[in-house]
Amino acid sequence: MSTGPTTPAAPVAWPDGLPTAAEIDAAAATLAGVIDPTPLQPAPRLSALTGCDVWLKREDLTPVRSYKARGAYNVVAGLSDEAKAAGVTCASAGNHAQGVAFACARAGVRATIFLPRTTPRQKRDRVAALGGSYVDVVIAGDTYDDSAVAAAEYAEASGATVLPAFDHPGVIAGQGTVMAEILAQLREAGRRLDHVVVPVGGAGLLAGAMTYLAAHAPEVVVHAAEPAGAASLAAALEAGAPVALTTVDQFVDGAAVRRVGDLTFAVVRAAADRRPRSHAVLLPVSVPEGEICVEMLDLYQTDGIIAEPAGALASAALRISGHSPTGDPADHLIGAGRTVVCVVSGGNNDVSRYADIVERALVHEGLKHYFLVEFPQEPGALRRFLDDVLGPDDDITLFEYTKRNNRETGPALVGIEMAHRDDLDGLVARMEASRLRVQRVDPGSPLFGFVS
Repeated sequence: MSTGPTTPAAPVAWPDGLPTAAEIDAAAATLAGVIDPTPLQPAPRLSALTGCDVWLKREDLTPVRSYKARGAYNVVAGLSDEAKAAGVTCASAGNHAQGVAFACARAGVRATIFLPRTTPRQKRDRVAALGGSYVDVVIAGDTYDDSAVAAAEYAEASGATVLPAFDHPGVIAGQGTVMAEILAQLREAGRRLDHVVVPVGGAGLLAGAMTYLAAHAPEVVVHAAEPAGAASLAAALEAGAPVALTTVDQFVDGAAVRRVGDLTFAVVRAAADRRPRSHAVLLPVSVPEGEICVEMLDLYQTDGIIAEPAGALASAALRISGHSPTGDPADHLIGAGRTVVCVVSGGNNDVSRYADIVERALVHEGLKHYFLVEFPQEPGALRRFLDDVLGPDDDITLFEYTKRNNRETGPALVGIEMAHRDDLDGLVARMEASRLRVQRVDPGSPLFGFVS
């Protein structure tokens, strides 16, 4: 694949602002020769776990390691000559910026991309490398909101086109090409799609997927996977319109959106209304961050896939929707034997985050616990704790005294990792039988800020 500009397809008309399956097919033609179809691969681990026929759509293998280049290129390629001459702009600290940089370099359109100061150096460098001479990277403000204001001001002054991350018909149509590829690839494999699990942030990918399914496979059930700490789609569905979340957990940064888009939500609702009413066609799934971390590690260690948190969101949701908690294959939200596709939406994970990911995964699985332990001020107290309280497979991974005041220390904050989650009851029983005063501590407790 060359890296120079290509001749864009003719601009696409967007009737009533709502893209259709025909526009998604047109977007696929626009992307041809620029972004190759990504692989659809069997997932033996997830198939064994759920009893389903599970496949992974590998959007982490695009040139920008996420699906974001699809929508960005579709919009940039369809700009008028005047708009191309004025250039484009956007604000982003993640995959959208990389998608815009790639799209502009391929279409030969200049872009000014605003990033907050908190954007890691490797992401800044990646945006610059993808955009080459066509892209100017500007660091503006400390937050995404600061950068968005700067981008809007730049667009007003320069006439540049603002390219939204999701709330744009051309972006939605471009992201919808993911679903078009899935259906075509399953046909080639002799399979028929029953369920698809789509990660959701602003809902651009979901809107495109549901639009295409409404026209070509209306019986497919769509599972909309959201981080538990940023479930903006579920809030919108409950309210009947997009609403802003009061708080957002930024851990799943690729899907941590305070409010789904007005257009994307309208498209999702319209697509759902065109689907059969005989069964549920859109099922929101709220996924705990710990479950996402467990899946990220399984993807890496078993499947050899480096996924960012948002990239593991869909397959983590499948662990909830498709796994039987009782072990009975009939006790599935997704029936055993069904063909399921999970979209691995991105692979731009910072390796420095893995320590935090491992920690969250251990806590979520009940393999790591924290306690405040008051040791008596006498010789051998710690030794007795090690000999009499800890089990043979328990490891202390944290031991720090908390601050009581400027002159003395308080109890010790002790982190203990166990080989099996069922070992906790025995550990707690031995603590209660000892002479120690022990208090269980939640990992999110403010006490973690008071270690010495």
